[in-house]
Amino acid sequence: MTKLNQIIAVEKGVKSKSLQDINAAHAKVQKPALLAGISRTYQPKDEEGEQLPPESTRVQVQAEDVLREVSASLTRLFDVTATKDWANCLARADVTVDGRTVVADVPVSYLLFLEKQLAELHGFVKKLPTLDAAESWSLDPSTDWWKTDAVRTIRTKKVPRNHVKAEATEKHPAQVEVYYEDVPIGYWTTVKFSGALRARRVNELLERVEKLQQAVKFAREEANGTEVTDQRVGDAVFGYLFG
Repeated sequence: MTKLNQIIAVEKGVKSKSLQDINAAHAKVQKPALLAGISRTYQPKDEEGEQLPPESTRVQVQAEDVLREVSASLTRLFDVTATKDWANCLARADVTVDGRTVVADVPVSYLLFLEKQLAELHGFVKKLPTLDAAESWSLDPSTDWWKTDAVRTIRTKKVPRNHVKAEATEKHPAQVEVYYEDVPIGYWTTVKFSGALRARRVNELLERVEKLQQAVKFAREEANGTEVTDQRVGDAVFGYLFG
């Protein structure tokens, strides 16, 4: 018995060949010279006239033959596609992770959808924000945010001071240099908050997505191993169209 994965494997090649055949057929029937033929003979007016050989051109392309070629090529494509689509209605498998069935009896078309969505989810989860590893975080039950321990820092203010470099004399005033001194005037108490995730949590989510991705791929391969019944749609279609 033919299996669905075998039909899928040949489908691309059949499509490609059918496209080439239909393009070649189209090119043939678009060249009037290939479909035209002629036969003519020459007879002089009298016996003394010039004798000319007969001329003939054979018809190189017959439209009915082209129709039969197109029909034969497309019949194969129609049959392969029908066999695949009919089988896709029946091909199903369970998505199982670590012995647990996550989704049961999934059609192969939905498995393909899952694969695409999980690939996008993997990219999303991989870029989730994580907590700054340089800080120590704990969960605040009142806000459900992550927070750091309170850190106390001094707030200072620059206060000008005078430094006498030279005392005043009778002839010269004192030489004074102004400088600024940081003087404590208060304290900041800072607590940082974050809505990001722990790196461990992100890694756990990534692992789950990757496990499910593998399970979906395995299920698709299992579903694609379903035995198929070859469909014969092309003969009916082209029997009506070109018959």
